[in-house]
Amino acid sequence: MAVAIHLFFTFLAFLLSGLIFFLASRKTKSKRPNLPPGPPGWPVVGNLFQVARSGKPFFKYVDDLLPIYGPIFTLRMGTRTMIILSDAKLVHEALIEKGSLFATRPRENPTRTIFSCNKFTVNAALYGPVWRSLRRNMVQNMLSSSRIREFREVRNKAMDKLINRLKAEAEATNGIVWVLKNARFAVFCILLAMCFGIDMDEKTIEKMDQVMKSVLIVLDPRIDDYLPILSPFFSKQRKRAREVRKEQVDFMVPFIELRRKMLQNPGSDKTAMSFSYLDTLFDLKIEGRTSGPSNEELVTLCSEFLNGGTDTTATAVEWGIAQLIANPGVQEKVYDEIKRTVGDDPDRKVDEKDVEKMPYLQAVVKELLRKHPPTYFSLTHAVTEATTLAGYDIPTDANVEIFLPGIGDDPKLWAHPERFDPERFVSGREDADITGVTGVKMMPFGVGRRICPGLGMATVHVHLMIARMVQEFEWGAYPPKSKLDFTGKLEFTVVMKDALRALIKPRA
Repeated sequence: MAVAIHLFFTFLAFLLSGLIFFLASRKTKSKRPNLPPGPPGWPVVGNLFQVARSGKPFFKYVDDLLPIYGPIFTLRMGTRTMIILSDAKLVHEALIEKGSLFATRPRENPTRTIFSCNKFTVNAALYGPVWRSLRRNMVQNMLSSSRIREFREVRNKAMDKLINRLKAEAEATNGIVWVLKNARFAVFCILLAMCFGIDMDEKTIEKMDQVMKSVLIVLDPRIDDYLPILSPFFSKQRKRAREVRKEQVDFMVPFIELRRKMLQNPGSDKTAMSFSYLDTLFDLKIEGRTSGPSNEELVTLCSEFLNGGTDTTATAVEWGIAQLIANPGVQEKVYDEIKRTVGDDPDRKVDEKDVEKMPYLQAVVKELLRKHPPTYFSLTHAVTEATTLAGYDIPTDANVEIFLPGIGDDPKLWAHPERFDPERFVSGREDADITGVTGVKMMPFGVGRRICPGLGMATVHVHLMIARMVQEFEWGAYPPKSKLDFTGKLEFTVVMKDALRALIKPRA
């Protein structure tokens, strides 16, 4: 009898457990969001190992899925859900029409949290008071058109330094120069001066650049970013990240303190600039906080300013020079426009005021940014509250990723998108609002509320650098008559797979 009762209650327990599981699974299923379609994944890891085992770069894996799943699809990468957008109209709906909903950022991985001081940067901050305070300060006090003009002399000095470096390198190598390395140094010099307002020697500049590169390297994604359960296996990498952060802070804080002393003792350093980005940060009022940024936060904000503008601009210049080499007729038209604008006086250097009168150069740069945006994906977006797009649910914990080549290379938007054709903008056959307000056809700087605040500064630098480089030199392929490989690879930005070496000849 006792055995029968025991069996009965055991059966009842199984029955009740099964019923609870059934009801719970039905409830979970009913709550499951209606995500965009995507490739079926494995339990727990989703598509993570499929991507890793494909042997393809992530952007290529995504590109191959577009014909199968269309302009909006889902990838499950461990604990991360990625919703990929590659359609201009959907991007416009999300970032312009529903701009406030799609204006925040997803959760940060632990390494990035260290370097962003818990999202205390313009790019990483959640949509809210900290972001508003930081962005307003950067745009109004540093990156307004009037403020950018104040650094005109800094740019002219950096351009002279760039040309002299190219000349010296060419003299030592029978005319052969590395494009990206020299362009990057010139941009970094400009941004350092704008950021710190301090005159630095070449050795210090190179050390600062090395520190910035170390930060970018340690921020490369790791598998435990997607599967935190694996984090115990990456203790060495976490330790290295903390070491790099300490090196960064220890190296940069003395320059911050030096600038602070200069402001407290005006005229104490005759080489100091009258204004810098750092000046705007010392007593910055942040909504919801009673104190200004700490030294560590100042390091983070200065690093964002330097890293955000250096590689993106230098990479654009490398792709631009490569396209001028591959399209000598375009290069000649740029040079002819420069001569018409500034005249034949060899001592008259093209400057940014001249650039404003050069529509063909502007068309070249616009086509360059369409064909070669700085990255394959814009900075990741997230929604402030659950919403829908294209009939699918967009939950708050999803990473919304925008695949830029899917827009800039879309044959529905562009005639012969595979061609590098500045004439499309000169002739009026085609055009695009680079800010995306009137419609999205290209978005090298993002669009909407989180559009890159440095857009104006970056375009000034790219126009000016290409103009000065073409004014001074005729650019050719190295080895002569060789065909350039326009395959890209992702480092910190999308660079040429084979770094560009060019043959330069001084203009007569």
